[in-house]
Amino acid sequence: MLIYAKQPVYYMIQHHPQKIKKLYLAKELDKKEYSRLMKLGFEIKRIPNEAAVKMSKNANHQGFLAEIDDYKLHDFKTFLDKEFVVVLAGLTDIGNIGSIIRTAYALGVDAIVASGVKNLPLEPILRTSTGALIDMPFAIERNIHNVLNDLKMSGFSSYGADMGGVDICQIKPEKKRVLVLGSEGEGLSSRVASKLDNIVSIAMAHEFDSLNVSVAGAILIDRMRYE
Repeated sequence: MLIYAKQPVYYMIQHHPQKIKKLYLAKELDKKEYSRLMKLGFEIKRIPNEAAVKMSKNANHQGFLAEIDDYKLHDFKTFLDKEFVVVLAGLTDIGNIGSIIRTAYALGVDAIVASGVKNLPLEPILRTSTGALIDMPFAIERNIHNVLNDLKMSGFSSYGADMGGVDICQIKPEKKRVLVLGSEGEGLSSRVASKLDNIVSIAMAHEFDSLNVSVAGAILIDRMRYE
């Protein structure tokens, strides 16, 4: 699994150096920093920028690339004893998914389930999450109805994000809770919404169509932290 750009690579260096197989540098580091990295136990290889560009497929690698252990998906049923789970209902945009993972990890979500999709490219998700995917239990389950049913049977209260819902500030979330975020274009389907205990929204100060799903997700996650 290849990641690149300074922030995700340094996240791995700082938190999971044992998962790094090889670090590629396409820029000069000062001697003190290079010496520190040499002591961490992984192989370091200097490469020309042209090689880095080819490895990153013309993306902005910022001079840092790393080959790391593959991420292992979780079984969503191992999340049934958690307290705060986020379910992504049909989201496919890698940038949004990575951003939600990063925010969810920072704000204390216990696990994330991506549903309504067969699979997702984990390498770019790890990069766009700036490395947070490594520490966030993440599952892919195609059938969202199985996910919601199992969560409900395990005592979770469900909250779906939709513009027509109750203002999230008026809701006191239960301790075992699941936040369901709909797809970028269509939001929650009526069938999914009908299975949820609560439909919540974010009150706007000015009339506006909607917020980006990752932005809305961040606000909702923050306001659903249990106190």
